[in-house]
Amino acid sequence: MLLSGFWTHPLVEAAGYFSVTVLCLIVAMVVFELVTKYKNWEEIQNGNMAVALATGGKIFGVANIFRHSIQQHSTLPEMLLWGLFGFFLLIMAYWLFEFLTPKFHIDKEIGDDNRAVGFISFIISVGLSFVIGASIT
Repeated sequence: MLLSGFWTHPLVEAAGYFSVTVLCLIVAMVVFELVTKYKNWEEIQNGNMAVALATGGKIFGVANIFRHSIQQHSTLPEMLLWGLFGFFLLIMAYWLFEFLTPKFHIDKEIGDDNRAVGFISFIISVGLSFVIGASIT
């Protein structure tokens, strides 16, 4: 009986949501590393501001989607499923961004430190994370 109260304590629930979200964020960064043509962390270490902006936007976007998911769902499994669905939509948006710019390749431009493209990538990730998050019900 005492143990069941432990799992519903607000501090334990917050730690659970935090832990799961951080784990999902790590997985998201691995996935983004696989779908981009450049190596995010190597480029950031070398001072590539465009990659830093694009990666920062992705981190913010994923975290924002999970924030909305935590607010809208009362159980950890529901939060996780909706958060992962939102992350999937964010990846689709990234590919759509690449598809809708046929005159140049987003990954190449960001890899070449085109800060304007990195900034637009940042804004797209952040902006769409609010739309995706608001649609999670």
